Amino acid sequence: MTAIQIPQGMPQYEEMPRLDPYTLRADFPILSREINGHPMVYLDSANTAQKPRVVIDAMREHLERHNANVARSVHTLGTEATDAYEGARAKVAAFIGAADPDEVIFTKNATEAINTVAYAFANAGPDTDPRFRLGPGDEVVVSEMEHHSNIVPWQLLCERTGATLRWFGVTDAGRLKLDDLDDLVNPRTKIVAYTAVSNVLGTVNPTSAITARAREVGALVLLDASQAVPHRPTDLADLNADFLAFTGHKMCGPTGIGVLWGRGELLAAMPPFLGGGSMIESVTMERTTFAAPPARFEAGTPPITEAVGLAAAVDYLTGVGMEAVSWHEKELTVYALDALATVPGLRLYGPAMAVGRGGTLAFSLDGIHPHDVGQVLDSLGVQVRVGHHCARPLMLRFGVPAMTRASFHLYSTNEEVDALVRGLGQVRKVFG
Repeated sequence: MTAIQIPQGMPQYEEMPRLDPYTLRADFPILSREINGHPMVYLDSANTAQKPRVVIDAMREHLERHNANVARSVHTLGTEATDAYEGARAKVAAFIGAADPDEVIFTKNATEAINTVAYAFANAGPDTDPRFRLGPGDEVVVSEMEHHSNIVPWQLLCERTGATLRWFGVTDAGRLKLDDLDDLVNPRTKIVAYTAVSNVLGTVNPTSAITARAREVGALVLLDASQAVPHRPTDLADLNADFLAFTGHKMCGPTGIGVLWGRGELLAAMPPFLGGGSMIESVTMERTTFAAPPARFEAGTPPITEAVGLAAAVDYLTGVGMEAVSWHEKELTVYALDALATVPGLRLYGPAMAVGRGGTLAFSLDGIHPHDVGQVLDSLGVQVRVGHHCARPLMLRFGVPAMTRASFHLYSTNEEVDALVRGLGQVRKVFG
């Protein structure tokens, strides 16, 4: 394996926090499965991460002993459920460095979190804070490497309001083109929404230059951190964003729950996306006034059991240590980049070095469709993602219909990378 070069002033290799993926794998029941008679090799964690037993047990225990609705009942079960739900909010807030748990809003997923902000602009009235009013002449900036969940809501918003959508391009090396930053982010820009880490290329995007420029022109900044929060330490003070969106199921938690963090004073000024129970202050037949955040943005019965599971996932990741998770994935990415370079006809998309990239590697094999690659690998027990990865503009940018993607988490191992490379050799045998 190629040695990782430690920049001057950084801790030496021996000082880095470490984890043992082989020990941790015992915490994940599904990893002992066989697929088609082969030991399962799970390399699709960018799609969804597997769940440790503590998450499964926490959700089961809640349903067996504490199941009730929240913020409605004064009986014992209702109090217990509310305490668990709000306790989960506090744990998530601490995990990302939020100043106040009330800045954390639980949503269905990261997609709903982003839409909550986009619809705030769409729902703005004449009395709404001007930062959320959008119309002809205003601009929204995204990037060409975004997941559809951070493109489509802004397209719909611009269609409704007459605003203009603009975007950062992507270089051949898989980095954002920032040479036209001052032109793209200008006094007409109302919000800049982009991914912290690409779900396809693995690119870790810079935040300081973009947020600094946004501050100069008075624009808001939303970061899609779905591929960042599960894999590396997150400190909101360092990111300097206004909104952060991520999802529970990619960080070893359950599906059905996501997070929107927003600056407190922005959430207090932001119109709600959904209306209904629990998000109101008062309702008459003539008008409604809304509750303070976070309740304002959590209409209806929330994902209570899922919040309990997410809290257990936060505890688990905290116990392992996010620095250790990040370093493990960095080592594994170096190993995988070297290993994939030995596969004839393989084209890697995204940064060719582990510097400034995460543990997500997208590639193609000359003359072989990714769907065929995925089918052969699955027959060998190797689980990868194939398709456009909900990032079709990025496929168009690189001139391909689809890509094959292998992605890692804290339980991934060098041996699984070796199994992937052997499987790709089998793919080439089958398809010549």
